[in-house]
Amino acid sequence: MRKTETVNFTLNGNPVTAEVRPNEVLSELLRERFELTGTKVACDEGTCGSCTVLVDGRPVYSCLTLALDCKGKKVETIEGLSSKQGALHPLQEQFVSSNSSQCGFCTPGMIMAAKSLLDHEVDPSKEEVRVALSGNICRCTDYSRYVDAVLLAAKQMRGEGKRSRNA
Repeated sequence: MRKTETVNFTLNGNPVTAEVRPNEVLSELLRERFELTGTKVACDEGTCGSCTVLVDGRPVYSCLTLALDCKGKKVETIEGLSSKQGALHPLQEQFVSSNSSQCGFCTPGMIMAAKSLLDHEVDPSKEEVRVALSGNICRCTDYSRYVDAVLLAAKQMRGEGKRSRNA
């Protein structure tokens, strides 16, 4: 029986290959071998959402997703959102300018869940944003700031709003 298996996938737009154990989860692979520590791990049981990444555009808890299940897929992490020149994604800009987060631990997962929504819905309602973020827990602040930041980012992405002061 093989102890590892080769997995090939696209990570933040780049093809990657890794030897993974059958029980290795995506969060381990991202953080420990690809050194993408923006993906946070808090509960390690899929209840908090801090480890949310996108796999083929869908938000998944990377602490529960087997790395082998990503074979041939497209994986996006918080590090993949900013441009090659370092410009922040509108979601990142709005989370910063609206002071949405306090400790910031949940922020990458929140942003990735919101990105999945905005990739599929350019003009979401407050309720749609709330539902999209419902799998992500924050212990520090009230969720209305997150909802407002997502709605401002959607507006910015549609070309209707001003860019934040940090752009």
